[in-house]
Amino acid sequence: MAESDAGNAERLDALFPQPEPPACPEGWSVGPPTFVGVGAPRCGTTWWHRMVVRHPDVCFVRGLHVKEVHFFGPGGSERETLSAEEIARYHSYFPRSPDLQNVGEWTPDYMYSRALPRQLAEAAPDARMLVMLRDPVDRFASGFTRGRRLAAESGIGGADAELAARNVESGMYFEPVAMLLEACGRDRVLILQYERCRAQYPAELRRTHEFLGLDPDRGPAPPVREPRERSLPAAELERLAERYAPDVRKLADLLPELDVAWWPNVARLV
Repeated sequence: MAESDAGNAERLDALFPQPEPPACPEGWSVGPPTFVGVGAPRCGTTWWHRMVVRHPDVCFVRGLHVKEVHFFGPGGSERETLSAEEIARYHSYFPRSPDLQNVGEWTPDYMYSRALPRQLAEAAPDARMLVMLRDPVDRFASGFTRGRRLAAESGIGGADAELAARNVESGMYFEPVAMLLEACGRDRVLILQYERCRAQYPAELRRTHEFLGLDPDRGPAPPVREPRERSLPAAELERLAERYAPDVRKLADLLPELDVAWWPNVARLV
């Protein structure tokens, strides 16, 4: 990697820093999260996290809790084991009231950390994990567009090649999902498809609540906000679809519940 490329990579990583832990309110306690969203970026995770934390049995206070902690993986620790101090620091991000013990986070980049499964086994051994996936071609378009905007706002120039490479890799779901399932077991991981969540919102939100042990009849039912779609030139769509098709084929074999028909960019090639 050229020196300028390496510098851009470091500056892009710095766009998503680990926040400081909040002060725990008096009478509250801290501890491991009960749920952790681990993937994938630009797949509707902010929307779905918002739906989860609006449940009345989840402890989430704006200004106290954050969606993304960025504790593991890029910008966090990739060591084999965590120290007691690191585990305590992670727990400090999750204050909860005596009446509301369900609390969690969703950092999409966690899915690509090879250290994540073993570190979560130390820091949050009972946490349920959420993974939201999206048509990888659409995910690329969204991720690359947002990356260019954030880079421009931060004065990072000449980063298109690095951003493209990162966003191509982020759509290769098979290996990180397989690693997660092998380490954590299928019973602790819920795989969601963004397109299905949009089209079948009540059923998918209910499935999510049930997986998290939340009463699905107490959950919110707001209207689904339509996302902003990003388009790509036809030739680029075709190139990306051919690039992703083998990975999606393996993912479909791994996940019987995955319906590739929701991903029209690659479905015809799988």
